[in-house]
Amino acid sequence: MVIRGMGELCITAGLILMLFVTYSLWGTGRYTQGQQNRLGDELLKDWGKVTTERVLLGKGLAMIRIPRFGKDYRFVIIEGVERKDLRKGPGHYPGTALPGEVGNFVVSGHRTTYSAPFNRLGELRHGDKILIDTRDKQYVYTVTGRDIVKPSATEVTAPVPLHPKRKPTEPLITLTTCHPKYSAAERMIIFGELASALPRVNRADQTAGT
Repeated sequence: MVIRGMGELCITAGLILMLFVTYSLWGTGRYTQGQQNRLGDELLKDWGKVTTERVLLGKGLAMIRIPRFGKDYRFVIIEGVERKDLRKGPGHYPGTALPGEVGNFVVSGHRTTYSAPFNRLGELRHGDKILIDTRDKQYVYTVTGRDIVKPSATEVTAPVPLHPKRKPTEPLITLTTCHPKYSAAERMIIFGELASALPRVNRADQTAGT
């Protein structure tokens, strides 16, 4: 009886774990996809307005596309990096540079849950393109390096990454995510620099820079 009871407990625990994993990978992804659809529509509507307003926390700031990840890879970047923000998609660190500005445009994203926008960052190579679409421009950044750091290494978000006392002289980009997968023990950091700025094209035929 004891062995049978233990066996039933193990089966129940296994089912609970399977349901949790299913929700973590699929359920959270559905939530993020719904948020992305809504924010994408809002962003394009805002871009169609004549006036320019400051982007509020939790709202869409820009679009990120990475050609190495395929033509369907596209996420709205949210303004903010609080937990509620990153559940909607990759988030821009408030206070860091905006796309195309001199300084460090820092974006963080989940690697395994909530649609895992930065799941494949480890595949990026030197020279790969990171496309950031804004109201009027598409900023084309190229990857210059990668590093693995402790979560406390906030110097990677400095205007000049890893050199917090240095004054920036060029537009840079930094992407951050958890490392390794399914762990928050470290952070994977992708560094890049601005290569060009092009007129933004419509979402239906966004091919510039690829």
